[in-house]
Amino acid sequence: MTDVESPSYVPGHGLLEGRTAVVTAAAGAGIGGATARRLLEEGARVLISDAHVRRLKEYEAELAGEFGTGPVSAVPCDVTDETQVRALFDTAVREHGRLDVVVNNAGLGGTAELVDMTDDQWSRVLDVTLNGTFRCTRAALRLMRDTGGGVIVNNASVVGWRAQAGQAHYAAAKAGVMALTRCAAVEAAAYGVRVNAVAPSLALHPHLVKVTTPELLTELTAREAYGRHAEPWEVANVIVFLASGYSSYMTGEVVSVSSRHP
Repeated sequence: MTDVESPSYVPGHGLLEGRTAVVTAAAGAGIGGATARRLLEEGARVLISDAHVRRLKEYEAELAGEFGTGPVSAVPCDVTDETQVRALFDTAVREHGRLDVVVNNAGLGGTAELVDMTDDQWSRVLDVTLNGTFRCTRAALRLMRDTGGGVIVNNASVVGWRAQAGQAHYAAAKAGVMALTRCAAVEAAAYGVRVNAVAPSLALHPHLVKVTTPELLTELTAREAYGRHAEPWEVANVIVFLASGYSSYMTGEVVSVSSRHP
């Protein structure tokens, strides 16, 4: 195993100038927040959303302080609520005239052995992670179908490919996101919409540290080829690539952002 330090941050190159993007679960330091920042750096107008209203407003203010109030706005959204999902995407079109990029980042994890897992634990993870991605993808496709194009990027996980104890609900949900991505891509091609997904392994951020034991984080880090976790912005870079014209012939793909593809 090679122990490699995190690379330097890569500046934006204007890859998404003039585009309007929606990012779910984008309130803070995780992949969603990093993706919102990268999209702004690439010239997009970004509507961020999250179920945590206070953190969402704080992050909106932080981004507005850096990029101005025009390019960034926020709408609270619980992806398990269809009414809120519709309102989110309607707001994007009302404020910016169209919808070009959607990043479905909302997901919920947890650890429970299958024999002890409750129906509520199973259903809650599936409803946020898989059903939420379905609701947002459906809402986005309805709008993109009418405007003649767009890009959707879903956040899956290497756990959707690789077994991990205590993660049956999360693994099932993320494998479902992968299958949803492929099926949606086939249907959406007819009206010029591309649908892809990223599958990160370990992108460390404060919330993950709070809900994961140090022992498990050490074990997961040791599995990585570089001997370190990914920075959230490194995953965001791949999402930006998939959202940009550089991936114009890619659809239905699940891109592993790690060395842990099966």
